[in-house]
Amino acid sequence: MARVAMIGLGRMGSGMAGRLLEAGHDLTVANRTPHRAASLLERGARLAANPAEAARDADAVLVMVSDDAASEAVWLAEDGVLAGSPRPGAVAIECSTLSHEWVLRLAGEVTAAGLRYLDVPVTGLPDAAAQGRLTLLAGAAPDDLEAAGPILEPLAERVVHFGPVGTGTAYKLIVNLMGAVQIAGAAEGLALAERAGLDPALFADAVATSQAASPQVVRNIRRMVAGDHDRAVTFSAQLRRKDTAYALQFAQQLEVGAALGSVALEGLERLLTDGRGSLNESAVIEAARARRPY
Repeated sequence: MARVAMIGLGRMGSGMAGRLLEAGHDLTVANRTPHRAASLLERGARLAANPAEAARDADAVLVMVSDDAASEAVWLAEDGVLAGSPRPGAVAIECSTLSHEWVLRLAGEVTAAGLRYLDVPVTGLPDAAAQGRLTLLAGAAPDDLEAAGPILEPLAERVVHFGPVGTGTAYKLIVNLMGAVQIAGAAEGLALAERAGLDPALFADAVATSQAASPQVVRNIRRMVAGDHDRAVTFSAQLRRKDTAYALQFAQQLEVGAALGSVALEGLERLLTDGRGSLNESAVIEAARARRPY
């Protein structure tokens, strides 16, 4: 059993925290909206007022938040993790999908404070987080990853170690950019099918068994047909837009063109401009339906 702090109790963080409790760890949680911790407190977790309090004397700190700004606040603010004095040599595990540039800077700050930093973004939906079926995308020193094993094991079916800090985030940004392109392609295809007079439900069924099928395409094209973007949001348009923008920023740093990603970003930007960023990412079909020929 380790003394663990979990910061960020959104759709993914809540499920991950539950798995840590089931594994028998001594868990303290913190979240901007404390009421989200209610079910975890019933199961034995403690609620801290802020990240510093949660991290005090912790053996491990895990963070799952939305973006660079939230990550910076959690780790470096006056009431952030580093102000809470985790135990020397504690593992600091950042699971959020962040920009590559920020991950490298944060790693420097955390290691300078005497902690072991692991770059471990995840793949999987909220139900996978709650069931311990995530895939962890690790960028870390091998001995640091080994030290974090008892903390990471309850969370995942698989850990893929890409190399040093930063490589986990590099992979996550790349694969999420590919996902954004797939979803944009599915939306464009469905918009074309509707305009051509094809039955949308039949089109979605046929695509699901075609060479164009992927988990991203199949899941989202069915939701595009159902039009239920405001219910059971698994991944919001706002989060997909953030990940796509970070990936394009990374591509620019590497001097690699990413034209398809730029088109995918344009559709997501339109949703946010229209005030629909909180909807499921499948709502990008609305941008595809409205797009005129170039």
